Amino acid sequence: MKFAILAPGNIAHSMAKAAAGIINRKQAADDLEIELYAVASRNYDRAQAFAKQWGFEKAYGSYEEMLEDEAVELVYVASPHSHHYQHAKMCLEHGKKVLLEKAFTVNAAQAEELIDLAVKKKLLLTEAIWTRYMPSRKMIDDIIAGGAIGEPFSLTANLGYAMAQKERLINPELAGGALLDVGVYPINFALMVFHGEVKEINTTAVLSPKGVDLMNSVTLTFEDGKMAVLHSSMLSATDRLGIVYGDKGYIEIQNINNCEEIRVFDLGHQMISCHKVPEQINGYEYEVVSCMKAINEGKVECEEMPHNETLRVMRMLDRIRGEWGMRYPCE
Repeated sequence: MKFAILAPGNIAHSMAKAAAGIINRKQAADDLEIELYAVASRNYDRAQAFAKQWGFEKAYGSYEEMLEDEAVELVYVASPHSHHYQHAKMCLEHGKKVLLEKAFTVNAAQAEELIDLAVKKKLLLTEAIWTRYMPSRKMIDDIIAGGAIGEPFSLTANLGYAMAQKERLINPELAGGALLDVGVYPINFALMVFHGEVKEINTTAVLSPKGVDLMNSVTLTFEDGKMAVLHSSMLSATDRLGIVYGDKGYIEIQNINNCEEIRVFDLGHQMISCHKVPEQINGYEYEVVSCMKAINEGKVECEEMPHNETLRVMRMLDRIRGEWGMRYPCE
């Protein structure tokens, strides 16, 4: 499979490292081979430097030029949130399969249109939210299903970094703010643990002078009475913990953004087990392997993050931003 990257920014380097690692470690099965084929930037020198650093065969100075290359099969879109819809649509219209960085789009309407187009053209389109694809996800599910903490009733999760100086995060034109960048992780964490329908959302945010959220809190109450209390911030570092509370104990997930280990405690707050996650390249490789598997099976979505879950999250993000009165210029 000839793999390409559109917009070689910081996160694209992480994806390139993962894809190169798959080749070097031969993690994928023989029928799921990947080739570092092309990279496109609006600046040719930048694309060329990226290609040389990671071993991509071709570099392009425009996105359109790369997408006209018939050999390109799967494109990882790593542009700012504000441009996800435009660039993913461009890829699909050129017949390319797409791994689209989170947040999937700016709003649910854009997501619906992209998914409809992908299904119509029978092309893979999936959201690159890495926590959905990691082995730790199944580990957490198995621990809960095994009854170690009894019946889970509530959870808390947070993610924050001191990064308010980054232009793409403070600029409304680029769909900035904590919610789309880091807030999606606590929300996805909650939805991966509690699978029921959300009955009520209570939320508040501190907005910047430019109108994007600097930090926020979100409480989800589910139809079955379970509750998730979530927090995200781009003003300060948080402990990144996810904790699931049951009637027989609780689970601590160390770093919900890239799980380091899972600790299980009883009602007396004594740790009864500790689970290490498998060694990884950097965590992004699981998305790529899942895409290759889905493509090999002729699917238009990855089972780890199906279209209905992407739409569920996007509609929730719309609802949350609506409560804040926060709207982007590109909407």
